[in-house]
Amino acid sequence: MLQKLERVKRELVRKGAIVDMYTDYVKMPDGKIAEWDFIAHRKGAAAVLPVMPDGKILMVRQYRNALDRFTLEIPAGARDSVTEDTAVCAKRELEEETGYVCRKIEKMLSLKSTVAFCDELIDVYLATDLVPGEQNLDEDEYIEIVACDLQELCEKVYAGEIQDAKTAAAILAYANRIKG
Repeated sequence: MLQKLERVKRELVRKGAIVDMYTDYVKMPDGKIAEWDFIAHRKGAAAVLPVMPDGKILMVRQYRNALDRFTLEIPAGARDSVTEDTAVCAKRELEEETGYVCRKIEKMLSLKSTVAFCDELIDVYLATDLVPGEQNLDEDEYIEIVACDLQELCEKVYAGEIQDAKTAAAILAYANRIKG
């Protein structure tokens, strides 16, 4: 049987632009105090899997500092506020990053990206009926748009070429949805 653990203290280590880092002090069942890192994602986020009329999926290739390399991902971004509807956020990120607007958007899933140390929540949407809009990248964003076949993306997930959790989850959820 699992025994009770109790967080007895949380100390702010660093306040960031998107996340805050804390040290949590957790009382173990044997009475000892353990120190755990915790990252609080302030606003939450939304991601979107955009499917073109021909079935191709629009992906974004961008540099990710944490990995020091370019990654292939679905469009995503933080909400403007904790009260912003994630569907609104997903639509905005879709247009900002790809230059496309969707006429239909549907929530596929919600996920916590890294539950061991972070509380980030991402709602993942499926966007269809896409029409050209206007790309509007942030000043520090450099993105290449890539249209891919679903099968190709599934293979990239299973080969470990796509490791981003929200992207892998979205691709596999969509593949499962259309096959059955």
